[in-house]
This record gives sequence, C-alpha cells and structure tokens, in this order.
Amino acid sequence: MSDDLQSLPPEEGIERFIRHREPSVRESTIRNAKTRLRFFNDWCQERGIDDLNDLTGRDLADFVSWRGRDIAAITLQKQLSTIREALRYWADIEGVPDGLAEQVHAPELPDGAESRDVHISSERAHRILDYLHDHHYASRDHVVFLILWKTAMRRSALRSLDVDDLRQSDYALVLEHRIDQGTRLKNGEDGERWVYLGPTDYQVIDDYLDNPDRYDRTDDYGREPLITSMHGRPTGDTIYKWVSKLTQPCLVGGCPHEADPSDPSTCDALGSDGYPSRCPSARSPHGIRRGSITHHLNQDVSPEIVSERCDVSLEVLYEHYDVRTNREKMAVRKKQLEQI
Repeated sequence: MSDDLQSLPPEEGIERFIRHREPSVRESTIRNAKTRLRFFNDWCQERGIDDLNDLTGRDLADFVSWRGRDIAAITLQKQLSTIREALRYWADIEGVPDGLAEQVHAPELPDGAESRDVHISSERAHRILDYLHDHHYASRDHVVFLILWKTAMRRSALRSLDVDDLRQSDYALVLEHRIDQGTRLKNGEDGERWVYLGPTDYQVIDDYLDNPDRYDRTDDYGREPLITSMHGRPTGDTIYKWVSKLTQPCLVGGCPHEADPSDPSTCDALGSDGYPSRCPSARSPHGIRRGSITHHLNQDVSPEIVSERCDVSLEVLYEHYDVRTNREKMAVRKKQLEQI
C-alpha cells in the first residue's frame, strides 16, 4: 500500500462516490451506478479485498473476467464505464493509485454486437468532418475521425498504426498484426491489408505529422505511433472517449436533448465530471464503422470491395452492418441497371 493513500473500505468508497454524484446527475444514473457497484462490492468480498488501497491492474482484469461471465460484452462495456468513474473519484480522495481507472480494459465487441440502429449517418459524419477541417485542421481529432469514417477500420486497427505505415506514393495506410509488439488486429494476420485514402485525405495525415500540437512519442518497442496522446500510443478506451466527444451534437450545433451547454448540471455528458458517452446522440467507434460501411454501399462500392477494405465477411456485413433502407438499396441497383 502506498504511503500516499488513505485506507478506504469498498463499501465506504461506494457510499462516498454515490454521495458525490447524487447532486449532479439524474436519479436513473444513480440507480444504475448503485447496481453496477453492488456487483463490484460483491467481487471485492469474494476476493477478500477489504481496502481499495490494495487494488491493482491485475485485480481489475480479474474483475472484468468475473463480471464478463454473466453479461453480454456490450453490457459489460457500459458497466465498466461506471467502475472507471468511481476509480477516478477514489484516486482524487487518495483511496486508490492515480491512473488505476485507465487499467480497466473492456473486451472488444464482436462484430455486430451493438444495435443496428447505433450508427452515424453520412450527413452527420460530413458535418463533423467539415467542422474539423475548418476549425481544427490536421489535429489529432481531425485525423482520428477522418480515418475511422473514410476507412471504417476498427479502433484496434487505428491504434496499431505507426508513422512507418504511411505509403505516400500510394496515398495509403498499411495495417499489420503485431501482437508481439503490443498491437493487434481483430482477425490477426487475416486482417492485414493496405487501405487507400486518396491524395486529399492523405494530405491531412501528412500535415498532422507536422502539427506542433502533436505529441512525438516512441512506444516500448521502439515504434512511432501515428496517433498519439500525451502518454504515447492511446488505449482503445481512450479512442472511445475521443470519438464519443467528437460525435456529441453540441460540437457542431444545438443540443437535441434540451441540455444547456453552459450549465453542465443539465447534462451527464458535459463538464469536468461528465462523460461524453452518456450523450444519447454520441457514437462509439463501432457506430462510426457501421455508418461508414453503409455509406460505402450507398456510394455503389461493391460489397466484395467493402468486405476486403473493412475486414468484414460478407455474411456479417449483410447481417450487422448494412443499415440501408429498402429505398436506398433500390437506388444503388437503379444506378447499376442504368449502366446496362
């Protein structure tokens, strides 16, 4: 136990956290937090953890596995967001080590695990891109959203990219499975591929490398990550937070949920205590992927090409990613038929 920490039993820590959150969030949020933390307390009792000071990253990995046996992956992801929030608060009151919340890693969702309705429309995506191009050109946010939308790659693929994976002569990105060097692709070596961006989009990435606000970092394996945070290569959870914030509608317009952006108490997603993913309109990287795949199909890109470009089987593509309306599908067929 660190000398900088003060003893904090799990039950007391949970009570303090709930009291801290109650004045600023909705009753339903508190109700969900109590339920999720009750399971965490049960696990602590089962493991004999009677002081939160003693929690380690390995303990939290065991908790994720323990809880994941009983609930779906997408439910687990939502529940772990509350655990991270509690850990950050406990760190603030010297109950757990700083940074412990970032050691809670949710398992990656299987293809199609989210609802088919959870996607971003092409109209919203292009509004966000236009805003970033005009106001935050070649920033990290601009590059992250551009790559995810234009290529429909998973966040695990995005975080795996190195500066050396750029191919300027082809205006492309190279994706490689390097599990022995800290990064992986969902489908292993079968997911390795080159992804074409085109000269205009590639230029944004090239300009990002010269952005003075970009963190120039090297990871533990001597690799230079393309996308960087202050601490180096971002985790999947960090990318999730970035995307959730970028897809909040108040970024590019008014709030459709009657929240007041100037008053964080009206919205769980705003303010220093808020979490962007709680905005009903925020979208995850998986939601960007689903919307991008649908956009590719609407632009008359063949399903076979989309399958190879986005590393998704045709069966999964049709069942989980193609959210076109019947009218949109007809419009694509019409364009093809008119060429006969």
